[in-house]
Amino acid sequence: MTGQERAGASAQAMWESDRASQFLGMQISEVREGQATLTMTVRPEFCNGHGICHGGLTFTLADSAFAFACNSRNQATVAQHNQISFLAPGREGDVLTAHAREVSLTGRSGLYDVTVTNQDAVVIAEFRGASRAIRGQLFEE
Repeated sequence: MTGQERAGASAQAMWESDRASQFLGMQISEVREGQATLTMTVRPEFCNGHGICHGGLTFTLADSAFAFACNSRNQATVAQHNQISFLAPGREGDVLTAHAREVSLTGRSGLYDVTVTNQDAVVIAEFRGASRAIRGQLFEE
C-alpha cells in the first residue's frame, strides 16, 4: 500500500466514526501523509453573541484537520495539547478551510500546524497541535 493509499484508507476509517465533524457539516477536501484539508460553512447557529463564528467551532475545525493529518499513517494518534490564535472573525456564510501540515514526527510524538482561512484567503486562525501515537490502528492492513 502506498502512503497516499494508506492516508486515504485511514481518513475513510476515521470519518465513518467521526459523528462530530459530520454533524457540523465538515467535508474532507484532501488527505495525504501528514496533511489534511477540511472545510466547514459557518451556519447561523455557529455564531456567538457578537454575531461572529464562535471560537470553539473554529477550533473544532482546526482540531479535526489536525486529527486527520496525524492519523494519516494508520497509527492511532491522539492530541497531547493544542493552542490557537484567532486573527480575524469568521462570519455567517463563510466557508472556512483548515489546512493541517506535519512539522515534525519523531517516534510517537508529532507537531502539526493548521491554518484556517475563509473563502477570500483571509487567515482566521493559526493552530498548533502536538500529537502522541497510542496503541492500535484505524484499519487492518
